[in-house]
Amino acid sequence: MVFSEALADRTRRALASQRGITEKKMFGGLAFLLGGNLCVGIWKNQLIARLGHRAAESALGAPNVREFDITGRPMKGWVMIEPEGLETDQQLADWVEASIHFVRTLPRKTR
Repeated sequence: MVFSEALADRTRRALASQRGITEKKMFGGLAFLLGGNLCVGIWKNQLIARLGHRAAESALGAPNVREFDITGRPMKGWVMIEPEGLETDQQLADWVEASIHFVRTLPRKTR
């Protein structure tokens, strides 16, 4: 599966000030991990954002947002944002920041 390199580059820039970010190819796309926990990702031309259950449920009411479901089984606590919801760098930064906010509540994963 090919993912949007342009969106990946924009996401890298949005994450540039964060320490502990690593990248990993997953889901047929690209995932960004914070402290070993999945945070955001790129799947095709969409952003995958990990928000936690409550925030994800709330986000589903926003335009251009849908459940993260690429297998027929939606992942709870995650949403996918369509390209129309990521047109500006500020829109992307807002989703990335919301994901960082949630992932920071999780225990760091160690190898």
